[in-house]
Amino acid sequence: METSMTDKKSENITKPASGWSRRDILKASSVGAIGAATPMFYTPNAWAAKTNSNYPVMGSEVVFGFNVPQTGAYADEGADELRAYKLAVEHLNNGGGMLETLKPSKLTGNGVLGKKVTYVTGDTQTNADASRTSARRMIERDKVIMVTGGSSSGIAIAQQYLCNELGVIFMCGLTHSNDTTGKDKQRYGFRHFFNAHMTGKALSPVLSKEYGKDRRTFHLTADYSWGHTQQESMQEFTEKEGWSTAGNILTPLKTTDFSQYLSQVLNSDADVLILNHYGANMVNSLTNAVNFGMRDMQKNGKNLEIVVPLYSRLMAKGAGSANIDGVLGTSGWNWALEDEGSKVFVKAFTDEYGFPPSQAAHTCYVQTLLYANACEMAGTFYPPEVIKALEDFQFTGAGNGPTLYRGEDHQCIKDILVMQGKSPSARTSDFDYLKIIDTVSAKTVDYDPAIFGGDLGPV
Repeated sequence: METSMTDKKSENITKPASGWSRRDILKASSVGAIGAATPMFYTPNAWAAKTNSNYPVMGSEVVFGFNVPQTGAYADEGADELRAYKLAVEHLNNGGGMLETLKPSKLTGNGVLGKKVTYVTGDTQTNADASRTSARRMIERDKVIMVTGGSSSGIAIAQQYLCNELGVIFMCGLTHSNDTTGKDKQRYGFRHFFNAHMTGKALSPVLSKEYGKDRRTFHLTADYSWGHTQQESMQEFTEKEGWSTAGNILTPLKTTDFSQYLSQVLNSDADVLILNHYGANMVNSLTNAVNFGMRDMQKNGKNLEIVVPLYSRLMAKGAGSANIDGVLGTSGWNWALEDEGSKVFVKAFTDEYGFPPSQAAHTCYVQTLLYANACEMAGTFYPPEVIKALEDFQFTGAGNGPTLYRGEDHQCIKDILVMQGKSPSARTSDFDYLKIIDTVSAKTVDYDPAIFGGDLGPV
């Protein structure tokens, strides 16, 4: 099998999964409907011995499925995720990168459990139906033993439900919604990336210190699972700092011009605009706000401030350093970190592609290695045993300090970075858009997993 197989564009990506009615398809056709649509995949008694036809792995190769947004609002993140996945496969088969720093680890650079790692790819299109169809095709046609990917949380959750039904482990890519490891958590789903609750908890004290206690916010929020939980978390923790909330507008994911929403912000008494947007949405909404002159305005006798709770270098570059100068947010990782794991990953990625990796690339690379290492630790690809190896696994050497893959909800608990946009004059390279102004410890952002409900279900 070739190591760069791709799904054929001519295939019908909107073909419904078996058992879905036309009504179900229509309900799930938009990202905003994902919260209502995905529970239809839940099968209380699904477990790998009965449903995963891809175990045992036969032959000399094992196939991973990389399902990322190659088109749509999150395509930039998807492209970097795919680069990282390919690099992870190279290192699993031939050594290098974080195989040198991850501890504890049984990875040797000779494949996984004596088998060469190969892969297939898919395009989620940031669309629930397309992502599920692509993941199902990988499982049923390409016989993948594991699926990973996603940039939209709604898409990640949709795939997580499907993989749980089919008894295939889903190693979430970039997904930041509280729901992923909260009310929608699944036994076969694991997330390395942090969540919106952690962002609110880490960022709000910094905002209060920078901008004062007496502030009034207005939120523009991407209308799907991530945006909803990001807005709720930011409102919760900013109000705990003494701030108040003037309003919140839900914006469709496909929005490119945010002018009508920004006009409502200007007509309010808010003096802080919080953009719960990611990818191209954030680039466009921040650019629109700057063009409206909002960064030069005053409200209530204070400078009007803009906050981007979830930051990435790709977004900062897209918006431009003049626009993001001084803007605060959080990141799960940054290429400028000086720990050994980050340094070897950045070097390997830069040597391969000519530029440093994004946080999306980092989390996808680490997820691939963590899954492979869990197989080695379990001594098998049998999903229930791999799940046991991942649950409550504590590791170092992958960036962000000591990290716990918490067994109760399959959420990684790790350090979070508070970032600030750099001015054009402060940048030192074409990739230097953000600076780390605080590292918030895993202990500080930890929380009781019971607050979000949900049930992992049986193995």
